[in-house]
Amino acid sequence: MAAPLQVFSMADYFDQATIEVRSGRGGNGAATFRREKFVPRGGPNGGDGGRGGDVYLYADDSLNTLLHFRYEREFNAEDGGHGMKNKMYGRHGQDQTINVPVGTLVRAVIDGTTYEIDLDRPGQRLLVARGGKGGLGNVHFTSSTRQVPRIAELGEPGETLELELELKLIADVGLVGFPNAGKSTLLSVISAAKPKIANYPFTTLQPNLGIVEVGDYDRLIVADIPGLIEGAHSGIGLGHDFLRHIERTRVLIHIVDAAGVDGRDPLDDFHQINAELRLYRPELADRPQVVALNKIDLPEAQADLDRLRRELPVAATDIFTISAATHSGLEPMLRRVAELVRAQPTPVREAVEADEPPLTWPLPIVDENVFQIVQEAGVWRVRGVKIERLVAMTNFAQAEAVDRVQRVLEASGISAALVKAGVQDGDMVRIGKADLEWNSAGVIG
Repeated sequence: MAAPLQVFSMADYFDQATIEVRSGRGGNGAATFRREKFVPRGGPNGGDGGRGGDVYLYADDSLNTLLHFRYEREFNAEDGGHGMKNKMYGRHGQDQTINVPVGTLVRAVIDGTTYEIDLDRPGQRLLVARGGKGGLGNVHFTSSTRQVPRIAELGEPGETLELELELKLIADVGLVGFPNAGKSTLLSVISAAKPKIANYPFTTLQPNLGIVEVGDYDRLIVADIPGLIEGAHSGIGLGHDFLRHIERTRVLIHIVDAAGVDGRDPLDDFHQINAELRLYRPELADRPQVVALNKIDLPEAQADLDRLRRELPVAATDIFTISAATHSGLEPMLRRVAELVRAQPTPVREAVEADEPPLTWPLPIVDENVFQIVQEAGVWRVRGVKIERLVAMTNFAQAEAVDRVQRVLEASGISAALVKAGVQDGDMVRIGKADLEWNSAGVIG
């Protein structure tokens, strides 16, 4: 019989986590001037702020759990340094890299749309949050009419994002069946795993992993997939939490309670489980299956054995009578499972090239110059990528910076659009996080 080698316990296998990431804010530009002997009106020499650090996820093949996110859930990249005099640029903020196991599905909601990216190759990187741009120093604002600009940009704010991480189980063999069919008991006797075993539904709330040796050469990672119920494919009970773990297994051991201890027909159980697999992912029902007629030590199973063998739509070579409780019939079944696993294509997870660019969210291409005006809760809201970025990087304590915003509003047509929409003196105009007051001269102050 298979010798126990190693175990990943339920406590160690942590397969879902929610974390918050924040990229670094850009550094502020500087509004400074040269102070040189014999140069009474030294020109501007304020440097630009540094870029804020980005946040990346990195697929690390040395990890197999999300357990570390149980204790650490917030990750921040470094802010950019501020610009300085003598045209000295601020330092770029340090990027934050968060390691996750290979096979981690990353999910985020951005502007009301849900995005998912699967990090299924070692070394893959995903840029999840971009650092803010550094603010321009006053050296960029000179003109023929403005020789001494007292204006510099603030750094662009970083991005804050909540990420849902989901580790899809990677195992050779998945144990499927109804609750109480004997999956956890079977795993406990073919490996060193110690899953929780009890006589009630949903005993297994998370997958248990065990490493099983078969003969002298085969080593299988076996996963005890939590028990399924009718409607699991549509999320009833813990359906989706259960089914997603089966997706990356190569062979299934379908455990059937041949004694019908819970009062169900074993044949109906078999068909119902396969129906749930097919409804969730059609290809799952076609995955190689070995049927284990469990609890054969009970008289009820013995009495129904001929019917089950006759009516199960499975080749006789793939039906085995076992008793997980008494350990009988396990070795022939495991040899057949190992044979089927060897016959399946080995999943190839080629590491990415070192110079391969990181993945990014598949965001729609947006014209940054497009804007929209809506009235909400007594406030005129102006939405638009370019104008919101400009306002976020404006230091409203600088009169010249306020004048710049006004010029952009007029040149872009936003001021005219606000007037056409019906803006009145004293109305509040909200752009990004800034609330500004409108007056009859069309000036926001």
